Amino acid sequence: MKLQRKNRLRATALGVIAVSSALALTACGSDNNSGGGSTGGGGGTTTGAASSVKCDGAKGQLLASGSSAQKNAMDLWVKNYMAACKDAQINYKASSSGDGIVAFTQGTVGFAGSDSPLNAQQVEDSKKVCTGGGQGINLPMVGGPIAIGFHVEGVDTLVLDASTIAKIFNGKISKWNDEAIAKLNPNAKLPDLAIQAFHRSTDSGTTDNLTKYLSAAAKADWPYPPAKKWAASGGQAASGSGDVAAQVKQVNGAIGYFELSYAASQSIKTVDINTGASAPVKATAENASKAIAAAKIAGTGKDLALKLDYTTKADGAYPLVLVTYEIACDKGNKPATLAAVKSFLSYTAGADGQKLLTDASYAPIPAEINAKVIETVNSLS
Repeated sequence: MKLQRKNRLRATALGVIAVSSALALTACGSDNNSGGGSTGGGGGTTTGAASSVKCDGAKGQLLASGSSAQKNAMDLWVKNYMAACKDAQINYKASSSGDGIVAFTQGTVGFAGSDSPLNAQQVEDSKKVCTGGGQGINLPMVGGPIAIGFHVEGVDTLVLDASTIAKIFNGKISKWNDEAIAKLNPNAKLPDLAIQAFHRSTDSGTTDNLTKYLSAAAKADWPYPPAKKWAASGGQAASGSGDVAAQVKQVNGAIGYFELSYAASQSIKTVDINTGASAPVKATAENASKAIAAAKIAGTGKDLALKLDYTTKADGAYPLVLVTYEIACDKGNKPATLAAVKSFLSYTAGADGQKLLTDASYAPIPAEINAKVIETVNSLS
């Protein structure tokens, strides 16, 4: 694809997302111009969608980066928060989970977003920037389904199971009218068309969660260990969730994976997954919530990393989910940004911030787990 054409596609995709974000903000009532509450920084509150924002002295610039899966939620959160806290500026760079963790362990951001929790080595690395005996901890903030988006002209609905998804992304199924796909879709008119599978080019928590699902639910057909880096040969790569979605939107015969809000904002059709439940499960925030609600806290102390069940067969539970964590120091945060980190994350974890997730096609964190997130955010030092 020529560079000029690619840039036009990217601009179009971002424009659609921006329009979607604006509509979501309107639906949430985030326009604070007519409210009676204070919108000033340094401890004021505001009305509307961000009515629970407490600035608590937050001021200056807070840099953060990482997960692109949560970008659409983060855009809404930042806009609402900065409407309330005029003295604070939140600058979140959506790149990838891997980039965010690197930035955090190098001490260049106040917090990072990652679709996979810190591993043991990353926790050890974080101790260099979390002073006074502190370390990086995982705070689950955003949930949602990883949608398998597809573009096959003439096909409006598509059912796949873990085995066929694994074979498609591993290059073992190369045509849309393959017998395995046809068996799952007896009423579909599947064309004799080459499958063009798109994956992430950079280390990605979305990739990590997809491969955890494939390793758990289709181990015989996915011979690679779960990882943020794409391991299978073949396919085509794109740099972020937005770029993968743009390619799927454009290319007939394409399939890719990305957070549901990218599919919703660009009207991309998504795969229903046959899990062995009574009916195939659609990629919706509600169905993802059913799967995430069964998650268990695997972290210790203030670390709230979760263990997800990717092999669930519960009716209506969508198994291919991710949880995006905000990663911060439990103690030893930089004094200049501590107030902003606590204030902003308190808003995102609070009732208004979590309600916004549903409106934007994400899944809120289950209440029992979220209560612990709020408690932990309040304890950051």
